[in-house]
Amino acid sequence: MGTWITLLFAAATTSSTETTSEPWPSFRGARASGVAEGAKPPTEWDYDERTNIQWERYIPGLAHSSPVVWGDTIFVTTALREDGNEEELKIGLYGSIEPVPDEGEQSFQVMAIDRNDGEILWEETAWVGSPRFPRHPKGSFAASSPATNGDYVVAFFGTEGLYCFDSEGELAWEKDLGELSSCFYMVPSAEWGFSSSPVIHEDKVIVQCDIQKGSFLAALDLKTGKELWRTAREEVPTWSTPTVDIRDGRRQIIVNGYKHIGAYELDTGKEIWKLVGGGDIPVPAPVVAHDLVFITNAHGQMAPIYAIDTMAEGELTIDADTCEGMVWSYPTRGNYMQTPLVYGDHLYMCTDAGVLTCYVARTGEEKYRQRLGRGQSGFTASSVAANGHLYFTSEDGETYVVKAGPKYEEVAVNDNGEPTMATPAIAGNSLIIRTRSFLMSVGEGP
Repeated sequence: MGTWITLLFAAATTSSTETTSEPWPSFRGARASGVAEGAKPPTEWDYDERTNIQWERYIPGLAHSSPVVWGDTIFVTTALREDGNEEELKIGLYGSIEPVPDEGEQSFQVMAIDRNDGEILWEETAWVGSPRFPRHPKGSFAASSPATNGDYVVAFFGTEGLYCFDSEGELAWEKDLGELSSCFYMVPSAEWGFSSSPVIHEDKVIVQCDIQKGSFLAALDLKTGKELWRTAREEVPTWSTPTVDIRDGRRQIIVNGYKHIGAYELDTGKEIWKLVGGGDIPVPAPVVAHDLVFITNAHGQMAPIYAIDTMAEGELTIDADTCEGMVWSYPTRGNYMQTPLVYGDHLYMCTDAGVLTCYVARTGEEKYRQRLGRGQSGFTASSVAANGHLYFTSEDGETYVVKAGPKYEEVAVNDNGEPTMATPAIAGNSLIIRTRSFLMSVGEGP
């Protein structure tokens, strides 16, 4: 295992960092909710002054995958150029659809890091070679967040494979799922890179592969990688992560989409309900709260927000007055990139330009609409919440902390020190933030 990554800042000790926390097992935590009940991360920090920066770890390469946490272990993925050159990253509010030219061979890696002090526990190379498809200038080859249940960690690199390691870093299995072309369906040469993240539930790994040809949703056995079922989807490329929802009388996987938003039976892959239409580049993951499924997407003719009954069935329409399963909806103001956040009684939606809107989750009543910052920064990372506060991180690396509730109240604006594209994780009383080059733990005390 490699030893070439050095710890740049590690003032923390095992006793100074909270050692117990609820798992944050996949993108945005359990069910992509983004909420850490009982956690108390700080609301203020400063990178340059080292205020509330517990430790910092340099991570080579370029990756927008989020950190995931189980117990005292953080798992991250990365992709780095074999020629040693720095990867291009162009942030900001712009509309280019052209991919990055050939960058040569890449090394795709998985790392386990001690969340108490930032030390690397193990690092393994999953794949080395020239990726079949390029990426967007704002994207990365390691855009899919890993998933873990504590015993295994699963990393997805699109066409370059699905990999499962045990908790000690031994490869348990790998799976080739074919050519997963994540291009803009109207301009197939605009390849942007795969980013849907795997989800682990019980003994299954769930993957959503909406691609140019042959889209599908599949469940694999966690221990062996054996495919348990695969359901074909008539769908254009999308970049969303599926959400598992378990309740009395229903075990379902909920997916975003353009031609096929919907839900499928967890154990069989059979379709339960379906909704057609909306924004034609779906990215945000579905979120479940208050017995409702919140789905948004954007681009093209629409940017909708849908609030759907978790027990919906059959073919749905967007009209809440005529469709029993559609509780409320708006045709505009939906999100392009960020997964929505439901915290308490309210739904929070933050656009790419940093416009934050708060709604009553059950009814859709708007409570406020407020711009974060001066409107000059893009927002790609999804928000998270804990202890009555909401955290929104801009691409420029500023995290806006807002008090939860129906009235806008900005608490602090914090500097992460670098551009930040990845959604943070919450572990105990710390935020685990991934910037362009670093992973750091933000918490009170040294």
